[in-house]
Amino acid sequence: MKKLVFAALSACLMMSSLAHAAESCEAQAQAKKLAGAARTSFMKKCEADAKAAGGAPTCAEQAATRKLAGAAKNSFMKKCEADAKAASPTAACEAQADQKKLAGAARTSFVKKCVQDAK
Repeated sequence: MKKLVFAALSACLMMSSLAHAAESCEAQAQAKKLAGAARTSFMKKCEADAKAAGGAPTCAEQAATRKLAGAAKNSFMKKCEADAKAASPTAACEAQADQKKLAGAARTSFVKKCVQDAK
């Protein structure tokens, strides 16, 4: 019974984190004052990144397992999500692009190819 409740809770957390990611993407798009095709492209990429990252549910599950609450939970979640983002191939490729001092289309092309090669 406890496993069933935990599984249901985990599913709810995943759904709420995906919904939160969509809201977060929307807020970011509004903050950047994007419109039209740029907004559509940004939203698609942001939501795909949020879905692919999968760091939020894992971090939330870890926090629940550790029975963290309040400031301890907030601190743990912040560190966990930052670590998950740093471990992504995109972050490593962007760091390489920074070292090569690439900008604009060259940077975008380099990062895209680098991420594809990493997979």
